[in-house]
Amino acid sequence: VTRLSSGDWFTSRTSACGLFSVCYTRVNSSVKADLRTHFRTLCQDDTPMVRRAAASKLGEFAKVVELEYLKTDLIPMFVSLAQDEQDSVRLLAVEACVSIASLLQQEDVEQLVMPTLRQCTSDTSWRVRYMVADKFTDLQSAVGTEITKAELVGFLQSLLKDSEAEVRAAAANKVKDFCQALDPAYREPLIMTSILPYVKELVSDPNQHVKAALASVIMGLSPILGKHNTIEHLLPLFLSQLKDDCPEVRLNIISNLDCVNEVIGIQQLSQSLLPAIVELAEDSKWRVRLAIIEYMPLLAGQLGVEFFDEKLNALCMAWLVDHVYAIREAATLNLKKLVEKFGSEWAQSTVIPKVLAMSNDQNYLHRMTCLFSINVLAQVCGTEITAHLMLPTVITMASDSVPNVRFNVAKTLQKIGPVLDPSCIQSQVKPVLEKLNSDEDVDVKYFASEAMAVIA
Repeated sequence: VTRLSSGDWFTSRTSACGLFSVCYTRVNSSVKADLRTHFRTLCQDDTPMVRRAAASKLGEFAKVVELEYLKTDLIPMFVSLAQDEQDSVRLLAVEACVSIASLLQQEDVEQLVMPTLRQCTSDTSWRVRYMVADKFTDLQSAVGTEITKAELVGFLQSLLKDSEAEVRAAAANKVKDFCQALDPAYREPLIMTSILPYVKELVSDPNQHVKAALASVIMGLSPILGKHNTIEHLLPLFLSQLKDDCPEVRLNIISNLDCVNEVIGIQQLSQSLLPAIVELAEDSKWRVRLAIIEYMPLLAGQLGVEFFDEKLNALCMAWLVDHVYAIREAATLNLKKLVEKFGSEWAQSTVIPKVLAMSNDQNYLHRMTCLFSINVLAQVCGTEITAHLMLPTVITMASDSVPNVRFNVAKTLQKIGPVLDPSCIQSQVKPVLEKLNSDEDVDVKYFASEAMAVIA
């Protein structure tokens, strides 16, 4: 270690930094003093790469050094690294700060660590401030509840208002964990007066990454703040995030609805948030409708089958006859995911009758959607339901007046073939395909012959 740490090349000195913590505990006190001196020299090295390596290993070294030397030797090193001219060194000192603070008594942390941490929180380099935000909950557990209340709440406020979006996003990500770890004795009033006002501002932040980061954790505040505060203060925020232009924000809110549901109950949730979801589902912009369809299986899983049937089932069926093809296509895949969630018995009673009714629709595009739905439902409903409920409808549609529907019948028979048993294919499917194979339309003939080849 001594040879490496005094090597001419910076690469050897960099390598040495990682070895101090390994050998320190295994040597006598005079060698320990030498090791501390060498480490101090490395912390003051002319090459930034060496100082960076020393800063990154300072936390590990601190854990093995005796407490008195930690205060006399290592803390001065930590302070000088945290004031280094290179921000890449200063940001690594933040990590060391977590290890050092967790080893010291409360009053020592206040005297020896906090001045440096204050400095890092308002550092001129955003990367150092980002590091403070990123390690915020670790710092919180290291410094203890008193300092958290006195100092860290203020730090979080300044990080949430930072001029750099990356810093605000990193701080927003920590809001829920930070609030959860606060002392229950003063947690609720502290969040309401000191943290929530800053959170409210971030809901309309100009940067979408900040809003998405907040949306992924904001729902977690409702179990901490309780039913009354959630309804009064958080629900309006959720509503505005549900209507946000950024899809990631909406997704993060919808994915975390279950923790709000546990606090305020399904009734309150349906009165406040569901109208917003239904409004988006009927939005005039088809991309907005498409986004909501993609979240539907997730919502269904969180709200349960009875609630879904009552409030959202009609929406899912309405999408099957949307005037935009992309919506109709997404709606059929949505049906498949819903059946995977709720089971084939639910499909048999709720979905399949409505899908089959579309086979008699005036509009041939809707009749084709009926076939597309059968394609995906057959995979999840199994042999029996496909053969008894869906196949007869497909066979009837083989004599449709529109060639596009007829050749889609051939394609559907090809798709559902693997689900059906061989006797059913021989007796029901093959005769239909032979009939289509002698159709007057070339496309119908082509797809019928292709289906026959695959099934055979």
